[in-house]
Amino acid sequence: GVSHVLTLALQELTLLCKRDVNGVGMLYELLRSRWLQALLKIYECLQQYLGKRPAPVTLQARALSREVVELLHEAPPSGEVKELRRLLRSPHFKAALLSAHDTVAQKDFEPTLPPLPDNIPENEEAMRIVCLVKNNQPLGATIKRHEITGDITVARVIHGGLADRSGLLYAGDKLVEVNGVPVEGLEPEQVINIL
Repeated sequence: GVSHVLTLALQELTLLCKRDVNGVGMLYELLRSRWLQALLKIYECLQQYLGKRPAPVTLQARALSREVVELLHEAPPSGEVKELRRLLRSPHFKAALLSAHDTVAQKDFEPTLPPLPDNIPENEEAMRIVCLVKNNQPLGATIKRHEITGDITVARVIHGGLADRSGLLYAGDKLVEVNGVPVEGLEPEQVINIL
């Protein structure tokens, strides 16, 4: 990884440092610095995490649990086997935990966007499809009708609000559709109600 490359670079710099090449001593000290090595370790950990996205091992934990209980009937009786059978049969474990696991494991939580139309002319302005998921919090943006074109546009994005934190909406953006409803011809107040 990155730490190995840094170690090799330090070995090379050690040889150059003995020859007193200009700037090599400073570079050597920089690469040996604790803060840089700590930063590289953090970088490597983040890269490993990104490579291992957590995913459920099975989508049917309840069925697997039933299968294990059946296998336990064939196992030689012991205190541990009885305890495990009791746990796997308990309603809290079966209904709540395993059911919740299966429900979550089978869902795709990525937003689904409608397909782009096939008939967009070549000279058409670029369009972005923005998906913001908001709970009870406000959007954090104001809208207005453009004085010349009559389009509904984002007037401003409030610092720290949902729109600002997402980085997806900017002042001056034209709203074409909100939640599947075309906004052409609507008043800003009507669009706010859709938002």
